[in-house]
Amino acid sequence: MPQAHPDLAAALIRLGRIKYDEVDLDVVLSTIAQVAKDTIHGTAEVSVTLVQGAEAHTAAYTGDLALTLDEWQYEQGRGPCLDAATTGAAMLVPDMSAESRWPEWAVRADEAGAASSLSIGLPIQEAMVGALNIYGAAPGVFNDQVDLAQTLAGYAAIALANVHLYESTATLAQQMQEAMQSRAVIEQAKGIIMGQRRCSAEEAFAILARVSQDSNRKLREVAESLVDRAVHGGRE
Repeated sequence: MPQAHPDLAAALIRLGRIKYDEVDLDVVLSTIAQVAKDTIHGTAEVSVTLVQGAEAHTAAYTGDLALTLDEWQYEQGRGPCLDAATTGAAMLVPDMSAESRWPEWAVRADEAGAASSLSIGLPIQEAMVGALNIYGAAPGVFNDQVDLAQTLAGYAAIALANVHLYESTATLAQQMQEAMQSRAVIEQAKGIIMGQRRCSAEEAFAILARVSQDSNRKLREVAESLVDRAVHGGRE
């Protein structure tokens, strides 16, 4: 059984240390970019492109060179990072001086100091795709590292999916907690009204609803106000 690439193994350990309850998507993307820079030999700078609909932007980058090269592609509406993001494929540019698919961008990239590049598609979530963009200072440095970069990108995509899932779950949990808190304070307010007016629960709720409608306030706000006055000895 072949042994794992030592640099990849170290990279996966770093990605595995991400604590999704303590960081947001921006931190995860920045970590992925830095891990890729440290793992793929010959890398000058790395960036992560996110594409949602027709809008693309660089969400993380290790240096200004990567940001500049990305933005030139966004201006032209084409380039390896955009093609990788939309197709999910690997886009290798072995030598900028001989690149014919994106000739104008390649000339500018070469002049800026990037002699090669490798972009790997990243599935982020249903409405968003992305690419891991790796820029090299010399030609041909990524020719034998495409598989390594794709494997790393695959694990990076898992990390992104995990943080998205955690954020979605945390949002749902917060919404449920708020709903339970609203219900609790409304039940308290109903109890106060029932005690004061000797009415049923249905009648107490109708009173709360009428005050909410007449005052153009949310039902929870009306209930909180009533409970607060009762707690502090005020009158309805």
